[in-house]
Amino acid sequence: MTSQQTPRDAAHRYADAGWPVFPCRPGTKEPATEHGYLDAAVDHAQVDRWWRRHPDANVAIATGAPGPDVLDVDRKHGKSGYPALRQVQQAGLIPPPNAAIRTPSGGAHLYYQGTDQRNGAIPARALDFRAAGGYVVAPPSLSAERGRRYEVISHQPVAATVSWPAIRELLDPQPQRPAAPRRPDRDPGDTVERLARWLETRPEGNRNFPLFYAAKVAASQGLLDGAARDQLIEASLRSGLRGGEREARRTLASGERAARQDGATRPFVTGPEREAS
Repeated sequence: MTSQQTPRDAAHRYADAGWPVFPCRPGTKEPATEHGYLDAAVDHAQVDRWWRRHPDANVAIATGAPGPDVLDVDRKHGKSGYPALRQVQQAGLIPPPNAAIRTPSGGAHLYYQGTDQRNGAIPARALDFRAAGGYVVAPPSLSAERGRRYEVISHQPVAATVSWPAIRELLDPQPQRPAAPRRPDRDPGDTVERLARWLETRPEGNRNFPLFYAAKVAASQGLLDGAARDQLIEASLRSGLRGGEREARRTLASGERAARQDGATRPFVTGPEREAS
């Protein structure tokens, strides 16, 4: 990892490390692909196609395994995350990172071994966590707003992880919540069957997002076992999903991670609605 290379070269280096990458519009954090982090890839031919089309694009890394987890120390809106970072360090909750990055705002991104933890944020302490279902803009990308690049401060070959729940418990403990009422029993096959029939009726165009949504719904209700995965993938392939089974399984896995991130049960009613960012 180094700031002394082009974003395209950096994208290839990150892909070599097994970290899925995708382009963002030049000078911004805005994805330059239709589905953002869902399009992230480690395929070098795809990386070349993206940066031939957008030679000045910033490079972003999809966080959460197989990519890294990233602790984001902010400095904006009159707040600094460094006091919270020192408190966490003093409590022994974070080991030395795989890489430390200076962000254009003067904050920092601390890279750790990726896990399946969900994203999180403690706005009052200016500390964020990017893991499954998230992404970070990476060196040597440029912030046009600030006129500065993301720069590598240090890089060492370690494979340590951090526990975001432990950090949150220290900095922002939550009151104990009453246990949720037990959901009435449902027929898992019925819900998965309805999702599969719905997938087969999706029109030409964006079929990745319907599979992502169906997987997220099934996973949030605890219905996404091996048979359900195969049923949803087969329905998407019958509807003409591009990229074949490999792409379908990648999209389904993203939906499953998003369900863990939300941590909530949602019924399947009529179709997907994109969540506000």
